[in-house]
Amino acid sequence: MLHHVSFGVTDIERSASFYDAVLSALGYARVWEDIRPGEADQAVGYGLPGGGDKFAIKLCPVEQRPPGPGFHLALAAPNRRAVVSFHEAGIAHGGSDNGSPDLRVHYGPNYFAAFVIDPDGHHLEAVCNGVEPSEDQSSRMAPT
Repeated sequence: MLHHVSFGVTDIERSASFYDAVLSALGYARVWEDIRPGEADQAVGYGLPGGGDKFAIKLCPVEQRPPGPGFHLALAAPNRRAVVSFHEAGIAHGGSDNGSPDLRVHYGPNYFAAFVIDPDGHHLEAVCNGVEPSEDQSSRMAPT
């Protein structure tokens, strides 16, 4: 349904560093950039390596307020380790913790997620909603 999503950011270099780190933890990459220090209309696009952008950040130097309560961007993670790496990268690159990596069984029995807030206040989630291979194997093993 969605083609892409864009967030306005107040410092393109700071935000690009943040998103490079958190998105690479999930297997996404910077697929294009238009960074020209000191100029308007700078932006960076992210997506799967070799593909088009699905998410972009755009310089909006005037202080903005991100969407309010109830809005967040949930990003697909390939596994639980990627969710943990996303959370660690977010904290290490200027974001703030908004929910440590853990199972959220109230969303589903395998819903593993973590939440961070980016340097401009946008709420992000990384989620893996599947059984980990080691869990799947152990649940199918016969008792010894």
